[in-house]
Amino acid sequence: MSLPAMTSPIEPPFPAPALPGLPGLKRVLVANRGEIAVRVVRACEALGLEAVVAVSEADAGSLAARLAGRQVVIGPPPPAQSYLSIERLVEAAQRGGCDAVHPGYGFLSERAAFAQACLDAGLVFVGPTPQAIAAMGDKITAARLAAAAGVPRVPGSDAVADLEAAQAAAERIGYPVLVKASAGGGGRGMRVVREASQMAAAFASARTEAQAAFGDGTLYVEKLIEHARHVEIQLMADRHGAVVHLGERECSTQRRHQKLIEESPSPVLNDAQRSAMAESAVALARQVGYQGAGTVEFVVDERDGRFYFLEMNTRIQVEHPVTEMVTGIDLVAEQLRVAAGLPLSFTQAEVRHQGHAIECRINAEDPERNFLPRPGVVARWQPLRGEGLRCDSHCHDGYTVTPHYDSLLGKLVAHAPTRAQAIEHMRLALQQLQVEGPATTAAFHCAVLEHADFAAGRVSTRWVEDVFIPQRKAAAKAGAGA
Repeated sequence: MSLPAMTSPIEPPFPAPALPGLPGLKRVLVANRGEIAVRVVRACEALGLEAVVAVSEADAGSLAARLAGRQVVIGPPPPAQSYLSIERLVEAAQRGGCDAVHPGYGFLSERAAFAQACLDAGLVFVGPTPQAIAAMGDKITAARLAAAAGVPRVPGSDAVADLEAAQAAAERIGYPVLVKASAGGGGRGMRVVREASQMAAAFASARTEAQAAFGDGTLYVEKLIEHARHVEIQLMADRHGAVVHLGERECSTQRRHQKLIEESPSPVLNDAQRSAMAESAVALARQVGYQGAGTVEFVVDERDGRFYFLEMNTRIQVEHPVTEMVTGIDLVAEQLRVAAGLPLSFTQAEVRHQGHAIECRINAEDPERNFLPRPGVVARWQPLRGEGLRCDSHCHDGYTVTPHYDSLLGKLVAHAPTRAQAIEHMRLALQQLQVEGPATTAAFHCAVLEHADFAAGRVSTRWVEDVFIPQRKAAAKAGAGA
């Protein structure tokens, strides 16, 4: 079976006639880079809004900027001097004549100070309020609010000021535990502690990493759920009190707490779990007066099916396309509508889920060398196209992967009536993806999809590291010795 070549990454995922703008919005600064910048530009285009793309010197002339037709250079390649500079981004919005700022994901998207700086400059921030960002950005505060909303929380402590407090908390909770950064994310500032003798080293290294990564070394202790799945609920809320969920995404296929493959719906949740989790997420959003796109993440204990609040991401997620594919709702366009003060364009009763969607992140990394990033020139980039396939990317022939930013080249998404069909669609798309230049994760993803455990939905957050990679290495060693 073969599929024809995929359309260019500049093709919008939701073709629609341009609308005559939104109330109070005319021009939006895209304060990000890469595929999410392309995605936001396309959403602006569909809504009849002008887009101005903020670019570092390394991204001048990027695909997003070319699509928008306008760019503002904000500084040198290092993120601290460009995409992480609040002052430069606000200035760029003002220079570009913008009345709104879309932060994308990563960088400053979950910084309350950035949202506040935009508001102080008279700009609309496409996202939740600074207060909601701050509340959910601090894991300890978020856990308290979740508990107040009746959302189950993993047994854990408040902030631990020193090693002695951490040890006392761990003894009370019971080993094994996680030492986690209050301001953390992506696995940074997190350490597994299985016994008391490991606590001192784990506490010191977690605090050092958290301080370096987030400028905040505050830690807390949480019970380690050994057999865990990672499931998240996509939310959308407006300024008029409406909060709607769009179902769940299964994100258990991870490596070192970094998501690799996401899908919707989860292959293991039953209707009761699905409903309870969604209701909990909506309750938390109401508790904090949330508005815009947000995701409430849960950890599910495979042994008893109980779920616990993990954190809330106050932005659009990397994996939002899988939800868009099963619901047909353009989440980025909805973000812009909400920012303009409009009510949601749909009600909870109108949300319909059709089929199954899977997303694979294609990174310029070498899985055979511990996922070492591979900067360099992409001489050829040709994904596939076909019914039920989508590619969100900023990559093109001649694109240069720089060492300054993450190595994401694009996201392949497959949608089909059943999970088995979606897996097969994705497997074909990965096999026929044409990338000349740096090594990518495509073949690794394909091998994961072909594994019996993945096909059966038997994947936990530790499966890639504890099962798949060891088996892969053993098979390679056996083959080399044959």
